[in-house]
Amino acid sequence: MAITSGRTVPTHAVRYALRLLETVADHPDGLTEERLSQRAGLPSGQSAGLLPGLVRQGYLRQLPDGTFVVGDALLALTAGPDRQLVRRERLQQALDALRDAVGAAVYLARYTDGELEVAQVSETPQLPVVNEWVDFRSAAHATAIGKCLLSQLDHDGRQDHLSRHRAARLTSRTITDQRTLLSALDRQPATMPILDIQEYAVGTICAAVPLTAGAAVGCLALSLPVGEAHRLRGAAEALNRQAAPTLLSLAL
Repeated sequence: MAITSGRTVPTHAVRYALRLLETVADHPDGLTEERLSQRAGLPSGQSAGLLPGLVRQGYLRQLPDGTFVVGDALLALTAGPDRQLVRRERLQQALDALRDAVGAAVYLARYTDGELEVAQVSETPQLPVVNEWVDFRSAAHATAIGKCLLSQLDHDGRQDHLSRHRAARLTSRTITDQRTLLSALDRQPATMPILDIQEYAVGTICAAVPLTAGAAVGCLALSLPVGEAHRLRGAAEALNRQAAPTLLSLAL
């Protein structure tokens, strides 16, 4: 089941944020917001919405005179042999912030070399991840994560995956007919969230939104107990709106 309203993951915001970071890095003495926006070539008003978040995440630092310079988080990403560790930590921080913002466990997943991979998660005792009672790699047909990733593949890629992972019935709501599933994926708008209403596990509902970074196939997802079904639409839309910091962490 797909949400029929909502906003796309703001990849344009990530491109603008990267322009701001590149421009600041080229001006070590700092730039005011107006000069920074001009040098970065951003549309009018875009920098005002992005700069506070970049400062909050540590990518930029604002000096007492109002100018912006490179922040510690960006310096850490560009220095030393531990760059991958630092990058992973920054990504985890972005996921943790997203978890708190949507009030649900959050997942980052990728489709790599023909298989689904849940790369990182963010949970708390109060917001636990779903019990993986069936390997997610074999349950792409029944999860929001899996269907979101499959929806980003071409027809041949989807058929290849389903030929290697037969669609088993996990609950009474699971779609097992391949033709029905492929038809649903064909109709799924590429930038809209996908829902799983107890298709993978009774008592659990999920939502996923695509993350597009170059040719990579990825998504962000969240899960909630079915008793909080009234929150799912709003949480999915919040996940979509606030995915930019996660995408930025991936891009860096």
